[in-house]
Formats: sequence, C-alpha cells, structure tokens
Amino acid sequence: MSLSSVLFLFLAHLGVGIAFTLVLVSREAGVKFFRFNAGLAAILIAVALAFRPPATGPLSTAALVALALSELGVVLYWATVGRALASIRPLLVALAVGGGTAAVVLQALVAASARSLPVQALTIASFLSSSAMLGGACTAMILGHWYLVIPSMQVSHLQSIVKVHIASMVVRVVVVGAAVFFAIATWQPGLGPSFRHYITSIDGIFFWQRVLFGLAGPALLSYLTWETAKIRSTQSATGILYVDFFTVVVGEVLAKYILLATRVPV
Repeated sequence: MSLSSVLFLFLAHLGVGIAFTLVLVSREAGVKFFRFNAGLAAILIAVALAFRPPATGPLSTAALVALALSELGVVLYWATVGRALASIRPLLVALAVGGGTAAVVLQALVAASARSLPVQALTIASFLSSSAMLGGACTAMILGHWYLVIPSMQVSHLQSIVKVHIASMVVRVVVVGAAVFFAIATWQPGLGPSFRHYITSIDGIFFWQRVLFGLAGPALLSYLTWETAKIRSTQSATGILYVDFFTVVVGEVLAKYILLATRVPV
C-alpha cells in the first residue's frame, strides 16, 4: 500500500464518474458547461495515470489501457464539443464511459485478486458506486454554480442531477453495508485479521470517519440540497453541494485507504 495507490484510485474514480455524468445533463446547460466538465475529467484521469502503480499482471495492464482509452475519449470530446465532428461525439462519449467502466471493473478485480467471487463482486460494486457518487456530487455542485452563468436555466435540471446523486449515495450505502456485513460474517480464525476487531480498535477511527463523512454526511446534505432545489433556491443548493462534495471526497479517499489496508471494499 502507498499514497500513490490511494490517489490513483481516487482520482481515476472521480474522473470516470464525471465522464459518466456527461450523458445525464441537459444540453441547456450550454457548451461551456460540457467543455468544463470534460476538461476537468481529462485532467483528473491524467493525474491519476501519473500516480499509477506498476503493472503487476495482465489485469492491471488491461485496467491501465482501459483508463487510457477513457482518457482519449474524454480529451477528444473536450476538443470537439461545440466546435466540430458532432456526428462522432456519441462515439467519443461511448469510448469515455465504456473505457472508464471497464477500467473501474478491472481495477476492482486487481484489488480483489485471489479473493472469493462474492468479495470480487462486492469490490466491483464498490468501485462503480464510488465513481457514480463522486461524479454525481461533483457535477451537481458544478451545475448548481452554473445557474450564476445561465440564470434562466430551468431548475429541473439541478433537481434531476441531485436525484442522481441521491440514488448513487443510497446504492453506495447499501454496498458498503453489505461489504462490512460479509467481512464480519465470513471471517474465521487463521483467514487474516478480523474486520470486527479492526473497526473496534484504534485504527477503526478511519472507518468511522469514513462512515461519518462519506455516508452520513452526504445523506443529510443531499436531502437538504433536494429540499432547497424544490423551492428553486439554486444558490442555497449550490452552497450545500460544496460542503456535500467535500464530505464525499473525504469519505472516498478514506474508503480507498481502508480497502488497501484491510481488503474490505468499504
């Protein structure tokens, strides 16, 4: 385990998550919104690739190739959106999203190598839900800010992306709960450290911070965002989304650390 591994997973999942949301926001947000989001995703994935750990086998090599293809799709999308080659833009989005999805799945298989099939499935679900939650929170925050750029934009667009964020948060909570339950229920002496012991020891402070900042915080803040969006208070919703995104970032960075430290996909 190293800091670069934590940063690689976090930045890759955030960048891929933002790419996911490119297909979920109305065109009314304007060309500059999509160009900004695509540029941000491209930068994050590029930095993630800079922190990439050495490839240790075919799976890790395939994961890096898939992430590089996703980066290619995002960069080409950014370079052409609102300018040219509109006919191939759906293919570029498909390359960005498809490559990113494949990369996240392969990263999960690398992280859960030599583990049982249920653990591998939980790790895949954890990585995908992490990407969706990070991307949804980031894009919701940026879209809320965009109402200062385009005041006439319908508030329904913010409400829709907040719904996506809430849905991804609910899925994330379910996946983390299932992973924790499975880790505790299936542990047997001699099969490695007990996760129950981990979360009740001094090291467990990282797990409880992950739960507080990465799950409980976004659950409360996303609800408050939804309530303010319903009354069309876009500035208040955006302010809450800034805090919400911060808590999601803290929670997901801790989740990567705990995964690498305990191999439990929280």
